[in-house]
Amino acid sequence: MNRFQIVGEFLQYLRHHKKWWLFPIIFLLLLLGVLVILVEGSAIAPFIYTLF
Repeated sequence: MNRFQIVGEFLQYLRHHKKWWLFPIIFLLLLLGVLVILVEGSAIAPFIYTLF
């Protein structure tokens, strides 16, 4: 199963069940995850971790 296929099925689920309010939550979680991964080895990391 392809990763993009999973994303497509998830978007179809949101559209079919009219759960569009989930999209911003998922987007923010993914954005925070990418931020933590990118900043993990930098000097900014201690400041980011204090936010959580």
